[in-house]
Amino acid sequence: MGMEQLNKRVRDDLAKIEFASGNWCVPHQHNGQDVLDVAIIGGGQGGLATCFGLRRRGVTNTCIFDMAPQGAEGPWVTFARMITLRTPKHVTGPDLGIPSLTPQSWFEAKYGEQAWRDLDKISRHDWQDYLNWLRDVLDLPVRNEQRLTDIAWEDGLLKLTFTAAAGGAAHVVWARRVVLATGIEGGGAWHVPDFIKEGLPKSRYAHTCEQIDFESLRGKRIGVLGAGASAFDNAATVLEHGAASVDLCLRRKQIPTVNPYRWMENAGFLSYLADLPDLLRWRFMYKIYDLNQPPPQDTFWRCRKHPNFAYHPGTPWTAVREENGAVVVTTPKGEMEFDFLIIGTGFIIDLTKRPELARISSRIALWKDRFEAPADEQSALLGSHPYLSNAFQFQPLEAGDPLSPMMQCIYNFTFSAMPSMGLAGATISGMRFGVEKLTNCIGRSLFVEDGALHLQSLLDYNVDELTSFDPPEPA
Repeated sequence: MGMEQLNKRVRDDLAKIEFASGNWCVPHQHNGQDVLDVAIIGGGQGGLATCFGLRRRGVTNTCIFDMAPQGAEGPWVTFARMITLRTPKHVTGPDLGIPSLTPQSWFEAKYGEQAWRDLDKISRHDWQDYLNWLRDVLDLPVRNEQRLTDIAWEDGLLKLTFTAAAGGAAHVVWARRVVLATGIEGGGAWHVPDFIKEGLPKSRYAHTCEQIDFESLRGKRIGVLGAGASAFDNAATVLEHGAASVDLCLRRKQIPTVNPYRWMENAGFLSYLADLPDLLRWRFMYKIYDLNQPPPQDTFWRCRKHPNFAYHPGTPWTAVREENGAVVVTTPKGEMEFDFLIIGTGFIIDLTKRPELARISSRIALWKDRFEAPADEQSALLGSHPYLSNAFQFQPLEAGDPLSPMMQCIYNFTFSAMPSMGLAGATISGMRFGVEKLTNCIGRSLFVEDGALHLQSLLDYNVDELTSFDPPEPA
């Protein structure tokens, strides 16, 4: 099957299941301007799947907004430096359970069935191509190069201010609901330790989320901080560009080997974690965050095969300085000298770092505000995550907050939802289950809000189905 045949199959499949999926929402306006039922912020895999899921439920007055150019949404062709996804190839997500929309169907149509059988994991470039195809074949409404700068509350609606990524004039979009599908960094910001930012000029280091001129690092001594997959991905990339040496340092005494994400990939956990009491949810997440994720085996060997690569467990960095043209890093095991540093310290969860949430970030309840962990299970990291409703909504820190209705209209479908909702928010493996729950909750809230209008629609309904009382004339 080629791509044209697959596209036809997708259209045929969707036609067979289109019952009751027509738009049922009541149109709304504000000062003569049309109001979106749902604005989705983020055009990566989560945003696309959410838009598709809402359409399946008959919520079609939607639009996706992304600050990146078309085809560059998400990390896959920007700052991701793995060769393949870490997720097993058979995982499904944005397809929402429709076989013709699965990654396997797309891959087989493009490369052939034997190529799929021979495949270990999907490359990141193929994954981006798959998402591009999904957007096109489903004709999803996406507006690129639109940066959300503010969410305000006015007349019971969300007032969204966007600026063009290229620096254009600000413009306003009105919406009844907003989904934040802004990925890993959507709950805070990428993190570089203060002692590095304060101790070195920016020309001497880069975070793994940044664009890095790896060719300029050829022949240089590189220090990498971090034990996660992105730290190893960047170490491998700079080695492949001819670095003189790469030393990867990690705080942990040994590299993690157990990946709890593989355990989490079962329908029970993916569907129902949010329904557990707080103590159980905390204990699940406490264990998962403690284990962390190891670098995939192929990523580790991608580094380890280079004789000029070394890794140093139990070697946190405590200070940095420039000296005699080098970067000197202080560790408990002594000092190390490098020419450039790559920082793989991930991100922090801190809603006050999100400019679009500036009006409400300090008023949103966090886990530390709603739950007291046992003495031997304390975690500042878990406590920093937003404490969400069972429907992904932010909740007010203080009862009676006048902006509480605003918070109830914002759905947090980012990585920061994890302690509340499990893997539902920002991972491929949790997407199908998370989108099903998210879109069901949004659809319910829209229908209930307009319940009286829907009743009036029924009272006004006057379309005859029985149109004749006489038997038809014989042929």
